[in-house]
Amino acid sequence: MNAQFDEKGKIFTNVISKKPVPVTIQTLTHRIHGELYVRPGERLKDELNCSEQFLALTNASVYDAQSKELYQCGFLTLNLSQIVWLIPDEEIHQLPIESAGDNA
Repeated sequence: MNAQFDEKGKIFTNVISKKPVPVTIQTLTHRIHGELYVRPGERLKDELNCSEQFLALTNASVYDAQSKELYQCGFLTLNLSQIVWLIPDEEIHQLPIESAGDNA
C-alpha cells in the first residue's frame, strides 16, 4: 500500500474502502444482477450520481426479457444512461402469486 503524509501528518492512501451491495438493475433490454461497491456511509444513489459514465459491477449475471441467463462474469461495466431502474436486493420482496380463481 502506497501512503503519503501531509505537513500535519494526515495519511493519504490510494485504497478506497467500499462494501459490496447486491443489486438488480433493469435496462431497456436486459436485467442484470451483481454487486455494486459503495463507500461505507454513502447511499447507492450517491454512487450513481458520481461523475463517471460507467458503473462497475462484480459477480454479474445478465438476463434477457424472458429471464433466461445469457452471461456470467466477474466484472461488468454498465453505461449509466442505460439504467431504467436499480433495486438493492435486500429491498426486493416477492409478491405472492394469485391463483386464477381469485378474481374477486
